Amino acid sequence: MSDMVFLGLVLPLLVGSTPVSQELFPTDCSDVYANGQTLSGVYTIYPAGETPVQVYCDMGCLINDSQDGRWTVFQRRMDGSGNFYRPWNFIITFITCVCPTHSGLENLYQLTRKRKYELRVDLQDFEGLTVNARYSFFSVKSETEGYKLHVTGFVNGGAGDSMYESNRQKFSTLDKDQDTHKELNCARSFLGGFWYGAYGTHYTIGNVWYHWKGYDYGLKNIIMKISPVA
Repeated sequence: MSDMVFLGLVLPLLVGSTPVSQELFPTDCSDVYANGQTLSGVYTIYPAGETPVQVYCDMGCLINDSQDGRWTVFQRRMDGSGNFYRPWNFIITFITCVCPTHSGLENLYQLTRKRKYELRVDLQDFEGLTVNARYSFFSVKSETEGYKLHVTGFVNGGAGDSMYESNRQKFSTLDKDQDTHKELNCARSFLGGFWYGAYGTHYTIGNVWYHWKGYDYGLKNIIMKISPVA
């Protein structure tokens, strides 16, 4: 997988009592879209503070984009490249770049604590077949809670539900074991940080989505993205 890259989001400081403008400081890609930027690409957002963050926005205009668009992408793994075998501090603090990434845990927490989000996971195999999985609710808790994941409301787009084991799990890395296994550190065993459930259904080194291709098939592309819901 690509480097674990975690957004550095922090809402802009208010000047006096002047409200923060979502036109000047968009919180996520849906705000970027509302400001008239309707082409997919890299944009600057301010999900939790005055620090600008560059992220890829899926606006639904390209061939491989989602039809509905306005998605903030937080993981892009293309062609099996990159390295997700990273320590805890790197995962929390590293600011996102435009390369294939997994965005910052602290930043996902800052994003999802303010709005309700849904999750979409797009998958592609090496034969060019594409499927997806959607979840009507996605949130990440604070660092003091281990960046625990809440993901529910599965809607099948052909991929099957390989996130159910990760629901209500804390995030584990090679140097911070927070999974439920008593005998091993899943992040070390599977060479990448993730919200590991009882059976480690997301083997990060091979980019596996068990309920579609089984444990032995490493996918070509996997994209995870979120969009606010009413």
